[in-house]
Amino acid sequence: MVKHNNVIPNGHFKKHWQNYVKTWFDQPARKTRRRIARQKKAVKIFPRPTAGPLRPVVHCQTLKYNMKTRAGRGFTLEELKMAGIPKKWAPTVGIAVDHRRKNRSLEGLQSNVQRLKEYKAKLVIFPRRPGKFKSGDSAAEELASSTQVQGDYMPITREKPVVSLIKVTEEMKAFRAYQKLRLERTNKRHHGARLKRAAEAEKEDKK
Repeated sequence: MVKHNNVIPNGHFKKHWQNYVKTWFDQPARKTRRRIARQKKAVKIFPRPTAGPLRPVVHCQTLKYNMKTRAGRGFTLEELKMAGIPKKWAPTVGIAVDHRRKNRSLEGLQSNVQRLKEYKAKLVIFPRRPGKFKSGDSAAEELASSTQVQGDYMPITREKPVVSLIKVTEEMKAFRAYQKLRLERTNKRHHGARLKRAAEAEKEDKK
C-alpha cells in the first residue's frame, strides 16, 4: 500500500514513441552535399577568399573569457582611418566594417591597424571588367600569378606563454607575502589620517 503523501503510480505508456523517433542516416550524403556547395561558392565568388571578408582581432566578453582573442564583426572607423583605408572602399575589397564598435585600448587599436596594413600590402585588386584596368587595380603580372585563398586568411593565433625557471634564493624564502599584504592594506587604510596628522603637526611647529 502507498504510504505518506505520494502519488498513486499510474504509468503513462501511450505516447506512441515510435512516431517521434528521428533517424540520422543521411550524414554521408549531407557531407557530400556540403562539399559540393563549398566548391560552387568558391567558383562563384572567385577571386575573393572563400572564408569571407577580413575580420579584426577582438577580446572576448566578461571577466571569465576576456584574456582570449577571437575574430570580431568588423573594423572600426578609427582603425580604417589610421590604416589609410576609406570606409566606403573597405567593403569592396573584402574588409568588414563595424561602425558601432569602439576602441577601448591602444594595443588593440595598433594591432588591428597593423593587420589592415598587412592585408593592404598583400591585396590584389582585379578590374571590374576583364582587360579594362583603372587606377588602383593590380598589374596584369600580379593577376596572372594570383590564386584564390582557400580557408582562413590571416588566421588569429594565440601566443603561448613562455615559462622561465629561476633558483629560489634565501631572500625569497624569508619573504612573508601574507604579512606584507596585511601591512600594505593597513598603510592604505590609515593613509588619509596620517597625512592629516602630519599636516597638523607641521602647523603646530610653525606656531
